[in-house]
Amino acid sequence: MKVRLPVSGLKFARNLLLSLASLAFGACFCSPAAFGAQAAQPAPQAAPAPQSPPQAAPPPAAAPAFNPKDIADTWQGTLHAGQDLRTAIKITRNDKGQYQAVFYSLDQGAQPLNIDSITLDGSTVKFTLNLVGGKFEGSLSSDGKTINGNWSQGPNPLPLVLTRATPETAWEIPAPAPPPKPMAADADPSFEVATIKPNDSGATSMQGLVIRGRNFMTRASSLQDLISFSYNVQSKQIVGGPGWINSDRYDIDALPDAEGVPNSQQVQVMIRKLLADRFQLKFHHEQREMSAFVLTVAKSGEKLKPTQLHGNLPGLGFRPGDSAGSLKFIARNATTTDVTGILQVLVLDRPVVDRTGIQGRYDIDCTFTPDDSEFGGHPPAPPKSDTNANASPDAAPSAPSLYDAFEQQLGLKLSAEKTSVDVIVIDSVEKPSPN
Repeated sequence: MKVRLPVSGLKFARNLLLSLASLAFGACFCSPAAFGAQAAQPAPQAAPAPQSPPQAAPPPAAAPAFNPKDIADTWQGTLHAGQDLRTAIKITRNDKGQYQAVFYSLDQGAQPLNIDSITLDGSTVKFTLNLVGGKFEGSLSSDGKTINGNWSQGPNPLPLVLTRATPETAWEIPAPAPPPKPMAADADPSFEVATIKPNDSGATSMQGLVIRGRNFMTRASSLQDLISFSYNVQSKQIVGGPGWINSDRYDIDALPDAEGVPNSQQVQVMIRKLLADRFQLKFHHEQREMSAFVLTVAKSGEKLKPTQLHGNLPGLGFRPGDSAGSLKFIARNATTTDVTGILQVLVLDRPVVDRTGIQGRYDIDCTFTPDDSEFGGHPPAPPKSDTNANASPDAAPSAPSLYDAFEQQLGLKLSAEKTSVDVIVIDSVEKPSPN
């Protein structure tokens, strides 16, 4: 399956890794064709007549302009993923002599993405690009002109050949595409058009909530899911209402009445208006003391990485980890409030309150092993082909619990305590009106 979302995409998903910056390379791509073939040489001339003076011997072949055992250079190759996607990687050395690199997908916006780690060990080249969950491992040829290897962005390694660029063959790296135009900050948008259809797939949880440009889409969402997201509350903070508000599921496609990409708060406002208009939702607020989780900065200090992306909206999701039973939580361009939001909507069984005081947006990767109390007792099951599917079911998990993982990997602490939280008490609600 191929997932391609713009940087501005917002997705809460249980079973998918968000591939951001339009860098989902697809399910299959082949080794690129040989790159940088030499120009044809002129045909040999006839031997000179005997009276002609002898010609000088040809000069020796010029030495290569690069060190064949050094990968500090520009490399490029084409990925065939339904369309040809030209990829360029600029590798340099830092002041300590260590390799560092920047990744570009030239046909998908050419946004520079910092490679997290890159090494050369003998002839083996490895690098990781956590932003899209990608890894590469290849072998540097003896002449230093190609790196023949495999790219992994999911369960199956795929072939990728990188060729050292020369001044004559190097592709132009264009300026990065500008981020999508944001919706005016003072806009109070509504959905101009909204289509609501029952989802009878048997899904028991929301399968996705996405903004692509101005287009809003959600799949298999219950009214309870939509209230939780739009009012930033956990299901236990929704009191009253008939049973169908959780059991009935809907697919919604809608278009805002204002130009530009909305921010998170504007998305929530539009959903609230939709619930009032099409579901005739009426409720009141109360404050109640309730068991909750509180997110704070751990004693070790936060370990968050500022985002490489731009835009109004975050991307959040989960994918299988590398060890038995583990999951990787992935957030891009996300605030700590976005993190507590997905934890209380999808993962934990009680509200999550953000008391970190941390501002800004971050790119987050956190691997953990869920327990029976998380994801409603049904954590996302990896496909049979996924990385950890072949692990022994009796193997001890090597990833820590969610709480330990947050503290060790992110420098954030989740603590259980009783606290006063906002509760939504439903006064009346109806099944959605026809389209």
